[in-house]
Amino acid sequence: MNAPLFDTHCHLDADRYGGDIAGVLDRARAAGVARLCAIGLVDADAADTAGPASMIALAHAHPDTIVATVGLHPHDARVATDALLEALERLALDPSVVAVGEVGLDFHYAHSPRDVQREIFRRFVAVARRVKKPLTIHTREAPAETLAILREEGARDVGGIIHCFSEDADFAREALDLGFVASFSGIVTFKSAQAVREAARVQPLDALLVETDAPYLAPVPHRGKRNEPSFVVHTADAIAALRGIDADAVRAATTRNACRLFGIPTPVGV
Repeated sequence: MNAPLFDTHCHLDADRYGGDIAGVLDRARAAGVARLCAIGLVDADAADTAGPASMIALAHAHPDTIVATVGLHPHDARVATDALLEALERLALDPSVVAVGEVGLDFHYAHSPRDVQREIFRRFVAVARRVKKPLTIHTREAPAETLAILREEGARDVGGIIHCFSEDADFAREALDLGFVASFSGIVTFKSAQAVREAARVQPLDALLVETDAPYLAPVPHRGKRNEPSFVVHTADAIAALRGIDADAVRAATTRNACRLFGIPTPVGV
C-alpha cells in the first residue's frame, strides 16, 4: 500500500475548477493524497480578505483533509494597506491556518513595483513571527534578495517553504540554513529543468516537500492540462526516480516533513 501524499500548495478557489471542488477532492483521495494545503490569497481587484476567508472555510468543512494559508501574492503587493495586513494577521490566527503565504518577490513581471514588493514581504515576515507560523515563499528571479530579506527580518524564527522551487541546489542549501525547505512542483518532471531536477536529487530527504501549485504547472504526463492535487503523485514519483529510491519512501518522507512543518498530526500509514 502506498504511503499517503500531502500536496503542500494548491489553489482551490471553486471558479478555477468550474465549481467542481467536490470532484477535485474525490480524485485526490482516490490518488492517495491525504492532505492538501489550500492557499488563501487576496484578490487584487477586490483587495479584501474574501479569498483567504474562503480557504479557511473550506478547511473548516474538511478538517481531516485540508489546511489553509493566508497571504498576498507579490504580484499584488501594490494593493496592500495597513488595514488589509491587519485583517490578514487576524485570519492567520485561525487554527486551520498553518502558514503565512504565499508571499515574497517576483521580479519576472512588473505587476507591483519592486520596492513595494520588498516592503510588503518584510511586513509579512513580521506577521509570521507574531503569529508564530511558518512562511510559504514565492520567489522568481529574485534569489539573492529573497534570501537577504529572510535573513535580515529574522525569518529563521519561524522557517517555512520555498514553494514551487525553481532555483538551484546552492539556493536550496542557503534556504535550508535559514530553516526553509524546498517544495517541488510538476516542474521537476520537465526534462528541460535540469537545475531544479538536480536540486531535487540532492536535497536532504527530511527537508523536501511536494506540491502541485494547481491549477498551474501540470506535471508530465498531464503537461498542458489543468493541474489538480491528484497529479502530485507524478511529482513524487519523478523525485524518487531522480534519487534512485523507492517511490513510497519519497511519499512517506514528504508527508512527514509537511506535517512536522505545519504542526499537524501525521496521517495513518506514514
